[in-house]
Amino acid sequence: MQHLLQLNENPLPPLPSVADEITRQVGSVNRYPEFFPEHLKSAIAGWLGLPEEWVVVGSGSVGVALQALQAAVRPGRQLVYGWRNFDAYPLLARMTGARPVQVPLLPGGHQDIAAIAKAAAADTDAVIVCNPHNPTGRLVAPEELRELVLSVPSDTVVVLDEAYIEFVRPDERPASLEWTQEFSNLLVLRTFSKAYGLAGMRVGYGVAGPELAERINAFQLPFAMSSLSLAAVEASLKAEDELRERVEFLVGERERVLTGVRSTGWQALPSHTNFFWLDEPARVDAVRTRLEAAGVAARYYPGEGVRITVGDRAANDAVLGALTH
Repeated sequence: MQHLLQLNENPLPPLPSVADEITRQVGSVNRYPEFFPEHLKSAIAGWLGLPEEWVVVGSGSVGVALQALQAAVRPGRQLVYGWRNFDAYPLLARMTGARPVQVPLLPGGHQDIAAIAKAAAADTDAVIVCNPHNPTGRLVAPEELRELVLSVPSDTVVVLDEAYIEFVRPDERPASLEWTQEFSNLLVLRTFSKAYGLAGMRVGYGVAGPELAERINAFQLPFAMSSLSLAAVEASLKAEDELRERVEFLVGERERVLTGVRSTGWQALPSHTNFFWLDEPARVDAVRTRLEAAGVAARYYPGEGVRITVGDRAANDAVLGALTH
């Protein structure tokens, strides 16, 4: 395939300043990184304006999620989340011995927050909400999220997976980091894989109150974060303006492609991410035939729909050519 649009990767290469810092660090890869990534935690905490003890880091946001569930979930207890969702959630349930409870999505690709809250009323150690949602790109309203955190038992950990939050307009984002100061059972996950374009570096972080963060940090593997990854993230933290421009480019491309595919009758849902969802359960095979003929790899969910990552202009033009002609 010529255009790889199946994994929600950022199609743009690392910023020059980030690439330069990685190159500078290559000569020291014979040395171990920190036993625990305290320097990275400190850098992220300073960037966010939070105390260091509120930050946890891991191998991507999924790594932090695993550490959190290891800390929170007892074998046989419920882990509740919407479904369809991020493919890793069932794997995390299996790895931690949790009993997965998958709450069906509402029509239009929204997570059923009320049903998730109801399912988590008893016998539940953790809830995961992916916001914006993968794979549909839909956004949960801040008031719904807050009501969910208020409604579950106070000892049930609520994991708010915000891997794509940088693609959401600032005025539409929940005040999730602030909520961690109010709710001791809330963990907010974020990553440098998507907007920051460091998927291969595998660095994610979480924000939680100090007691929950300490429980999660107890499952931090020593020497788990490579020195190249740490260098790339620290350089990225200094390049916010350039990264914001890249996000704006991808959002603009997303809207361009959505406008095009909708103009020929495809049911494409609104998106707050770097991908979009074709809500075409009966036409998945037809979409696949068209895209593969154009050299485009996408993520296919038989009987549900198709998730297509926003790529560079050439890739997006290939998608438009395949679906509009």
